[in-house]
Amino acid sequence: MWKKNKIFFIIIVLFFSSCHTEKKINTYKDKNNEVSVKQSIQNKALFYDANKQKNLGNYSKAAILFEQCIEKDPNNSAAMFELARIYNMQNHLSLAILLTEKAVNIEPENYWYKLFLAQLYKKNGQYSKSSKIHETLVNDFPENIEYKFNLAISYIVDGKYKKAINIYDIIEKQTGISEKISIQKKELYLKLNKPQKAVGEIKKLITAFPEQSRYHSMLAELYMSINMADKAIKEYYEVLKIDPQNPYIHISISDYYRKKGDNEKAYNELKLGFANPNLDIDTKINILLTYYSVNEIYTTQKEKAFSLAEILVKAHPDNPKSYSICADLLSREGKNEDALLMFKKVISLDSSKYFIWEQLLVVESRLNAYKLMAEDAGTAIELFPMQPFPYLIAGMAEYQIKNYKKAIEKLSKGITLVVDNKDMLIQFYSTIGDAYNQVKDFQLSDEAFNKVLKLDPENSFVLNNYSYYLSLRNDNLEKAEQMAKKAVEIDTNSASNMDTYAWVLYKLEKYRLAKVWAEKAVNYSNNKNAVILEHYGDILFKLNDKKQALIYWKKAKLTGKGSEFLDKKILNKKLYE
Repeated sequence: MWKKNKIFFIIIVLFFSSCHTEKKINTYKDKNNEVSVKQSIQNKALFYDANKQKNLGNYSKAAILFEQCIEKDPNNSAAMFELARIYNMQNHLSLAILLTEKAVNIEPENYWYKLFLAQLYKKNGQYSKSSKIHETLVNDFPENIEYKFNLAISYIVDGKYKKAINIYDIIEKQTGISEKISIQKKELYLKLNKPQKAVGEIKKLITAFPEQSRYHSMLAELYMSINMADKAIKEYYEVLKIDPQNPYIHISISDYYRKKGDNEKAYNELKLGFANPNLDIDTKINILLTYYSVNEIYTTQKEKAFSLAEILVKAHPDNPKSYSICADLLSREGKNEDALLMFKKVISLDSSKYFIWEQLLVVESRLNAYKLMAEDAGTAIELFPMQPFPYLIAGMAEYQIKNYKKAIEKLSKGITLVVDNKDMLIQFYSTIGDAYNQVKDFQLSDEAFNKVLKLDPENSFVLNNYSYYLSLRNDNLEKAEQMAKKAVEIDTNSASNMDTYAWVLYKLEKYRLAKVWAEKAVNYSNNKNAVILEHYGDILFKLNDKKQALIYWKKAKLTGKGSEFLDKKILNKKLYE
């Protein structure tokens, strides 16, 4: 009995021992599962945070977090891929490649990883490796056209042009003839020095799309590039048949004849091209400058340039640029009245271009159209209040029409706008000096002239005017003599400078030396300047040559307007000052 009970007891103990062990094992497994699930959640959260920092542009923080993802899970291919993208952005190319290679090994079916790795290889100059990946993708996805295009490009970059052509042939069988593929193959055949094969590709396009004139143009250009010009011209005329209004065809034919040396035919075709309103005016202007240099347009080819400019006006009657070209040509040719009309037309169509206003004012100044200058300069000032040149022109114009106070007002405003332009400053100061002299504000006049001479001590124009004004008011004659002498030394052929020097000497009572320079002034002016002739008469009178003095006073009267005393001198045969 005891033995049986003892055995039964052992079995019970073993049973309970067994149950207890099993319970321990089950509890251990549950804890492992809990840890695994918890860690997975943490990793996902970490990956999420890393992506968030990347999207916010915090790439350094994102990189640290992705690295932690990989530390916690060495097979986290997604973290490797994202970290590789950051490394690539930061130009750590070798690290990016290493990580992406690992990601591909872990998840070889992920084609995004493969595409990115192919890009990295290409960027790193490992073209063969890049091609191999694209080959794998093409094999895995034979219907995917994009992968084939990527492979072809990969072959081109790797210099394997024949392989690239083979891939394009495969694509062509799948999709049919297309411009994109044929042109790419044409370029590859040219690289392989197979021009006839290149020609064949464009001919294939012409056959497939006979209504498209541009393929004939392409073929013509190809013929021109491979020295088969005679075949090119036939294609150009095919374009003309299919599309007579093609904006470029006459320009292309013109270029063909120009290269052949047939300038007359080239010019005739160019005229036809310029007459075509479908070709935009900017292209025509660029073509004009391509055919002829700027110097040729204004010299040897100016007649042709004028003709083309007139055609532009007819073809584009509402475009200010056509009139602007005509105006510029006329202005350079010295046809200022015609140029003025053209510039006025430009402004009537578009008054917003400052440069046109400047050209208009220059032409008006050549024509001495002072009232028009003052009016248009005033309008230009309203439109472009920060440009100094219109103020200068307005000041000059007002001076010439004797509105001296207005001249001073315009010049005083404009001179404050001049920046880093010495020549313009000189013009402003010299004109304002003349204007102040006219209103008898001699102090400000002298200050203006002194500023000019500080900027340009060799300015013979101001040296002459300044010294003459001093002589008229008998002020500082020694300085006037120095300036007048310097003026004749600088500009030795100026009758005006000679006369001023003679007059200053006359004021200093140096009559004999004055006669020498006055006689030179008379000769250089060809006896046609009333002021110079009268001055010479005055000097002769002081030297007691009264008979000759009267002769020159009379010459002055016949030539033009002299001083207010000229009539009295002649009548009384006496000198009046």
